[in-house]
Amino acid sequence: MSLSTRIQQAVVANLSARPAPVETGPFVIGLDPGTDSPHINYATPRPGATITPDDVTELVKAFRQAGRRPRLEYVVDGAPGLETLLTAAGFRVEERHEYLVCSPSSLRVPPAPDGFRLGEATTDPERAALISAQNEAFGGEPTASGADVARVRRLQAGGGVAVLAVDGDGTCAGGGQAVAPHDGVSEVAGIAVRPPYRRRGLAGAVTAAVTTRLFAAGVDTAWLEASGRESWRVYERVGFRPAGQRLYLSLD
Repeated sequence: MSLSTRIQQAVVANLSARPAPVETGPFVIGLDPGTDSPHINYATPRPGATITPDDVTELVKAFRQAGRRPRLEYVVDGAPGLETLLTAAGFRVEERHEYLVCSPSSLRVPPAPDGFRLGEATTDPERAALISAQNEAFGGEPTASGADVARVRRLQAGGGVAVLAVDGDGTCAGGGQAVAPHDGVSEVAGIAVRPPYRRRGLAGAVTAAVTTRLFAAGVDTAWLEASGRESWRVYERVGFRPAGQRLYLSLD
């Protein structure tokens, strides 16, 4: 089985584990009633499935019935003709991201920067601090709802990872997560450092800490996406290498 197929199957498994998943034709929609965020509520195709225009029509209908914006994320190699079908139905491309992969043999673990401690978020206040730091790092409000905290708790209970970086006075400077593994594959996501703490090596240390925990649990392939050259360099320094392309599309 190809690496791209394994990764796409892991994405299907991740969405199927959402609180209210919906299967429609060759697609799985990962719905979470606790949020209407399109970055959490989205669909993906089963790798290698035959997809028709009618399947796309039914997918849109399922999103509308759920009160969510139609949106997909997927590994391009897993459904090479899907983009044409989606754009013909009115979807627009949001992003094309390269994804990178890491194996136990390629991982490079830098030391945590002086004055910072990296560890698993084990309490709800720690989970809230991690989410607040991630939101601030990505340009949002530095807050966390009860539903956000429950989502991280659920991720960890299913075998996922949530790591936070704390400075000497106990402030959460950033962190990152990984979803529950499927067949030895897991996605590293949400690597974030609050603006005052950047350019100290924290992003690389957090990425390596999350990935180390995955490999210790038996994962053989960790993957993530790089949204720009700066993050790309961070991930390459800890052992991630380019492997393919992911596509994001949505229907207004």
